[in-house]
Amino acid sequence: MERKMAITRNYTLVIHRGGAYMNFYIASSFQNVRQVRELAKLLRQKGWNHTYDWTENQKAESYACLADIGKKEMKAVSESEVLIVILPAGKGSHIEMGIALALGKSIYLFSTCKSSYNFDQTSTFYHVDGVNRYVGDLNSFAQSIWMENVKSSSI
Repeated sequence: MERKMAITRNYTLVIHRGGAYMNFYIASSFQNVRQVRELAKLLRQKGWNHTYDWTENQKAESYACLADIGKKEMKAVSESEVLIVILPAGKGSHIEMGIALALGKSIYLFSTCKSSYNFDQTSTFYHVDGVNRYVGDLNSFAQSIWMENVKSSSI
């Protein structure tokens, strides 16, 4: 039995069998394709919906192709409740993060090492309200954000 439940930040969760099923988008760079695919798989196994998988794209060879991908990625960010950035990330990922911040989405930064948050390598926007930073392994991160959103859906 599914039911919809309105919560803060202007998005809707679908509650099914005690779990929170959310739309998510993962931003990163091509060097992290394996991690993006693995995290997406873990979250889909929890019932979450991946709004767009950019890892299936071929390298863009024209401005028209870039524009098409950009439209798809903007739509995916706007349709997601959760934006995840796997670091290190490229300039497109940081633009997507800016869109998500402006839209009031939940944002999670993930890195396997603390160096991404060192003062000389960090970004201003990694430290604003609404951005959650994690360091560790991908499985623990996936479990953590899933549990955090299950708890927030039961409030």
